[in-house]
Amino acid sequence: MLWRRLLAEFLGSAFLAAVVIGSGIAAQNLSPGHVGLELFENAAATATGLFAIILMFGPISGGHFNPVVSFVDAGFGGLKWKDAAAYLPFQVLGCVFGAIVANMMFSEAAISISTKHRATGPHWLSEVVATIGLMLVIFALARTGRSHIAPAAVGAYIGAAYFFTSSTSFANPAIAVGRMFSNSFAGIAPSSVPSFISAQIVGGVVAFGLIKGLYPGMTKAEAADVIEPHLRGENDLETR
Repeated sequence: MLWRRLLAEFLGSAFLAAVVIGSGIAAQNLSPGHVGLELFENAAATATGLFAIILMFGPISGGHFNPVVSFVDAGFGGLKWKDAAAYLPFQVLGCVFGAIVANMMFSEAAISISTKHRATGPHWLSEVVATIGLMLVIFALARTGRSHIAPAAVGAYIGAAYFFTSSTSFANPAIAVGRMFSNSFAGIAPSSVPSFISAQIVGGVVAFGLIKGLYPGMTKAEAADVIEPHLRGENDLETR
């Protein structure tokens, strides 16, 4: 049922934001002044946490937690467009809620707007590249019948992309919005968010074209298993 999938997307997005922001705050507290070590701690927690979160909620909703994933999936017929649109606010609200909870777990103000500016050309390009790579990982696995390893692959890719991109690989409009609400190592200033989201949308569009070229003939059934093969409602199999 749709409400169950929406709840899973909300909770998964909340856990994702809590992991990203909570580990960022912890890294600041544990390794003050050592930026490389802080980034490693944040990346390691995010990669392993994302793996676990997809395993938790993926069997219900697919474990998207990312509007770009949902809309690219809709483009391939794996998700109805109206369902992708329904996913979006729950993904965004989940990330905002997770950010607030992360702040509170570390005795910070529940809402603290970030002042960390990231809107530069290299950051924009990094987000385009990070998003393309993430989409390629997810949909290549779906097209080749390997979605069962997607939780590990997605976590590994995001962990690596923390280091090979200057933006630390947000690759997700929902988490970009959520990270505005924490003035911490993992935060992003509100003025930088539109740049990041535009780059992620561009990355999603480019990735859609690349996937069609590299993996032609993706069926609706294959796309429906993005990211994780999941349960569907009684009527979903007929309408997908």
